[in-house]
Amino acid sequence: MDRLGYTAMTAASRTMTSLTVRANNLANVNTPGFRADLEQAEAVTVQGYGYDSRHLARVADNGVNLAPGQLMATGRDLDFAIQGKGLIAVESAEGERYTRHGGLQVSADLELTINGRPVLGDNGPIVLPEYDSLTIGADGTVSVIPRGDYLTAEVGRIKLVDVPAGGLVKQQDGLLATRDGQPAEASDEVRLVSGYLESSNVSAIDQLVATMSLNRLFETQVKMMKAAEDLSDAGNRMIRG
Repeated sequence: MDRLGYTAMTAASRTMTSLTVRANNLANVNTPGFRADLEQAEAVTVQGYGYDSRHLARVADNGVNLAPGQLMATGRDLDFAIQGKGLIAVESAEGERYTRHGGLQVSADLELTINGRPVLGDNGPIVLPEYDSLTIGADGTVSVIPRGDYLTAEVGRIKLVDVPAGGLVKQQDGLLATRDGQPAEASDEVRLVSGYLESSNVSAIDQLVATMSLNRLFETQVKMMKAAEDLSDAGNRMIRG
């Protein structure tokens, strides 16, 4: 009977993890550039004498769905969306990280930032001079007309990378990092489109349907644990006579 209870408990724990992933996806359905989490687990043999037939479902690093979202027109010159594959490199306290969110801002220190994090170029964070106008090309090239001047000067180029989904892991802050922790190589193939932001690629309907299905599954697993307990109690009563 304890095997039935253990199996039901392990399944219920896995279902709770799946519900957490779905809930996080739903919470970010309106977050520009958000990439949906994919749940992943692996079977692990329980160690110890007498447990050879027992396996535990252990959550692995959740995968990331890099399918593109829809482009939303904003009309803002510093809003950019990535066409097709690609990521924008930003600097975090833990090192180089990547995002699909293209809402650029200029900080008080004239740094290009996304959500307060410096945008990386070929030689580190991109810092602008005093300028009258700012333009960013489809390849990420940042150009300005310096204050009081009339000639365009190239300041730097936003680092754009193309990393397969299998080579990425999502961090607690929602940014993406390479699995080996090393900075990715810049790609000349990634292109930006100005005046747009990319929506989240989460399908609210799919996530809601999956959540309802998981809730029913969890209820069934709890009933299995209760049934295992009842069977165990009945067996103990028979032994006691």
